[in-house]
Formats: sequence, structure tokens, C-alpha cells
Amino acid sequence: MRLFVAIDLPDEVKQSVAALCRGVPGVRWLPPEQLHLTLRFIGEADDAVVGAIRRGLAAITAPPFPLSLQGVGCFPSPRRPRVLWVGLDGSEPLKRLHRGVEATVVAAGLPAEERPFSPHITLARLREQREGEIAPFLVRNASFHSEPFPVDAFHLYSSILTPKGAIHRREASYPLAGGAETVVVGEQ
Repeated sequence: MRLFVAIDLPDEVKQSVAALCRGVPGVRWLPPEQLHLTLRFIGEADDAVVGAIRRGLAAITAPPFPLSLQGVGCFPSPRRPRVLWVGLDGSEPLKRLHRGVEATVVAAGLPAEERPFSPHITLARLREQREGEIAPFLVRNASFHSEPFPVDAFHLYSSILTPKGAIHRREASYPLAGGAETVVVGEQ
């Protein structure tokens, strides 16, 4: 099973982010229902590892906290763009939650993430490098920001790759006010 841990965005935030998704030819924009903040991409995991991750995520306790989106950018660089993204304001509660998720994944037997945590919402993937074509997008949306929104849960998702893009399925939800797991079957 191919997995990741994420925070969902409220529908109104998804719609304001989706409104940015235009003006760059030849990119594959993510549909609004797939916009999320990845806390940790896990990748393929067997049943034993999945069980350990589920138990570890359920043990994470943290209070709810606010987040807001701010600015746009690209990975790995404007000269070689492969991903367009919306950034987030610096949030210590988000960093603490990420550290808890990372510790859970490592305790389940997977290697630690080598790259530093760079919180963002992926907007689009570029098949070809389009340095000159993304510059207007970056300039036009540099001042984008959202009103703060509450984060009161995080989720374990599975992901199935298809020729038309990934299909995400929520496998479990973890409220921040406690550690109980709520299993949701079939929600995307």
C-alpha cells in the first residue's frame, strides 16, 4: 500500500487556492479535491508497517492550531521548475506535529526523511522545464495569502497511481485534541 500523512484544507481554502491554478501552459494542475498539506510521504508499506504507523499516529497528541497559506513558489528552483506550490506561514505547532509524524514513521521501521520539511500545497507538476513561462505566475501570485483556518485533525491516505493522476483515499483520521483513530472507508 502506497501511503502518505496529510492535513486537509477546508473547502473555501481549496477554492481560493484552485483559483490560482491557471495561466501556465502545459502544466498538470491538481484538482481542488486533491489539494492537501503532506506531513510525510511514506510510500509503499506492508501490513505490519501500516499497523505500526496507524498505532503510532493514534498516539500523537497535540492541540488544534491555526494555519494560513502564504505566497507561491516552485521546486527545485525557478530555473528548473518541476512543481508549483503555495507556501505556509511559519508555524511551530505544524513543525511539532511533523516531528511527531516523522518519529512515528521511523519507529515503524522506515528510514528518516533526508530532505528538510518544507510545508507546501502542491498546485501543479510540470512535465517539461518552463522557466520563462512560470515567472509571470510567480510574480502574479507572490502576495497570495489565506485567512487562518483551524487544523483539528490529520489523516493517513493511500494513493493509487493511474495514467490520469493519483487517486487518494483517506484510510484513517486522527483528531488533534486526542489520540483516538477514526477509520473512514472509501472517502477520497
